[in-house]
Amino acid sequence: MSLNDILGAAHSGLTAAQTALKTVSTNIANVGTPGYARERVTLTTAVVQGRVTGVNVGEPTRVADRFLEDSVYARAGDVGRSDAEATYLDRMQALLGQPGSEGSIPARINAVSAAAVAMTGLPNSPQTAGAFISTVQDTIASLQQLSRDTDQIKSDVEAEVGYTVERVNTLLTRIHELNGTVARLDGLGRSSAGAADQRMAAVEELSGLVGIEVRHQPDGRITIDSADGVVLLDRRLRQLDYAMPGGGVAQDNYPPVALRFADDAGNPGALTGEQLSGPASGGALGGLINMRDNLLPGFSDKVGLLFGSLSEAVNTASNTSTAMPPPAMLMGRATGFTGTDRLGFTGQAQFAVTDKQGTLIASTVVDFDALGPAATINDAVTAINAGLGGAATASIDAGGVLTFTAASTLNGVSIGQGTPPSDRAGTGFSQFFGLNDIVVSAGSTLAPPGFVASDPHGFAAGQTAELLLRDASGKTLASATLAPAAGGTVGDLVTSLNGGAVGQYGTFALDGQGRFTFSPHASFAGASLSIPSDSTDRAGTGRSFTALSGLTGRWAALSQAEVRKELVGNPGRLPLATLQPGIAVGQRALGSGDISGALAVVDNLAAVRDFAGHGVATLDRYTSDLMGNIGTAAAQAEDRLTDATARRDDAINRRDSFSGVNLDEELAQMVVLQNSYSAAARVMTAAREMYDTLIGMMR
Repeated sequence: MSLNDILGAAHSGLTAAQTALKTVSTNIANVGTPGYARERVTLTTAVVQGRVTGVNVGEPTRVADRFLEDSVYARAGDVGRSDAEATYLDRMQALLGQPGSEGSIPARINAVSAAAVAMTGLPNSPQTAGAFISTVQDTIASLQQLSRDTDQIKSDVEAEVGYTVERVNTLLTRIHELNGTVARLDGLGRSSAGAADQRMAAVEELSGLVGIEVRHQPDGRITIDSADGVVLLDRRLRQLDYAMPGGGVAQDNYPPVALRFADDAGNPGALTGEQLSGPASGGALGGLINMRDNLLPGFSDKVGLLFGSLSEAVNTASNTSTAMPPPAMLMGRATGFTGTDRLGFTGQAQFAVTDKQGTLIASTVVDFDALGPAATINDAVTAINAGLGGAATASIDAGGVLTFTAASTLNGVSIGQGTPPSDRAGTGFSQFFGLNDIVVSAGSTLAPPGFVASDPHGFAAGQTAELLLRDASGKTLASATLAPAAGGTVGDLVTSLNGGAVGQYGTFALDGQGRFTFSPHASFAGASLSIPSDSTDRAGTGRSFTALSGLTGRWAALSQAEVRKELVGNPGRLPLATLQPGIAVGQRALGSGDISGALAVVDNLAAVRDFAGHGVATLDRYTSDLMGNIGTAAAQAEDRLTDATARRDDAINRRDSFSGVNLDEELAQMVVLQNSYSAAARVMTAAREMYDTLIGMMR
């Protein structure tokens, strides 16, 4: 080997040691930097024409395991979703109040029962009657506040969805830029370790916002798909497209998160035709959408059912009773039915006129069975008026509101049940028309409609209702638009719904109370139905398909609920007495000390009720279950977050154990490299001395 070869080999050794020492120094400087993967210089033997000529020094490369990095991305998505759900479920739990506190919802329901019991012990007491009215008012107000608070949480979730989408787009743009940098540096044979570290940090943050799957390409790039299989990034940048609707106000339905192609600067272009599938997309975004579209609407639906059942319990009792003294006029609510609609009642009801002391002036018992199955509501009105001989008049207007008025303002009118009692879908005549309701709502009938398949649906052409079905995770399964054909029947509506897109996942039918029901197929158990928009109006009465169908908790119209205005501040109008049957004209038909109405309220509040797909229970049990279910869900979400965080931290530790900087190893490597440097320097010194000797010999 010539002296030039020796010097070249020594010089390459010095360069290799110097480059490796620089890399070790960089590793040591980043010993505490999160996400930094240590670097190593590749050294290979330089061989020219079969002879060793020194050392080839490669560019520094990252020491990383793709499998371990991908494991961190997967675990980060679980943490993001669990954290989002745990945060908002905890807020929901706080809305219900602490168990046992006076402000909690169960305590409010118990207070109504306690106030009803107090009325039974003090007949004719305006204090106990007034306390009952106030308690019912307070309970309705508490449920309304709970509903508004839930909507506020929903608005907050929606705002966070918007922020999350913006951050995802920023990260996708950043990763796309770094993809190009890594590919260019790798193509030039230069180190891409720094850019790859930055890209890994961006991908890790992205994986917490949306579930992703990362694929590594031969040129150093990565492509990213969402957890539900939608391409987020390949050689072409994409951006999430989402316009927040409603200006921060809670909505019944939200647009999907679509994708658009984008230029390298992140400016969106044409739609790709793909959409994220809501909760299935994973990460914080999936958790937020699950809260917004599934958990929060489901909770609101249950609160609506609670109010609907409470109002039915109170109104069922009040409509079998009357005030003492009786009012000169009873005005019902809009039922959604007009005078030409099928009557549908069986049994009997008593209609009476008394003076202010309860002495009977006129009375008639209407036998609805005798009117026949083809009888209309107008036929019942005619029978009432004929039986009372002008002492009082019943009438129904075009909006479906029934009015029963005494001919003289000195008298009052009362309605009682006969033997057998009047019945349509489990509801008496007075309750069906809301003539003696305590709780009212401008947006609801608060009573089952009692539809049969042959009833005309009463909706006009062009009116529509949108139905949306989501699975147990909140993912949209199907949507359908119900567009009733003019002149059709309720049975036609059921057939249309079963033949639509939603009908592929379950079965629509009419229950025993004439309400619509939806039973999902076994493979879609837990699916929930909602009606985001509805422009229908039955026969011009102002009652929509949503209000009459009973398919969701919205039928109860909690936001418009209140105690009947004439009762507020006038507890003497509270219906607590019962019209006595078989009383002759001139005798007392009403007693001033009668508390049978109060007893009926107590019994109804304690009775078992059907909560429309959410089981059969008492009001107290249902309320406790509602509170307990939210508490359980919040606790489970916290447990999932704890478990997911532990798994993610374990994945990070495994990744960092492999690719992180170990100070002892780096210092040991530095000693080795220093020795190598010294050895190469000694070789160079020896070669120089040999050169000096040769030159001296020539002199």
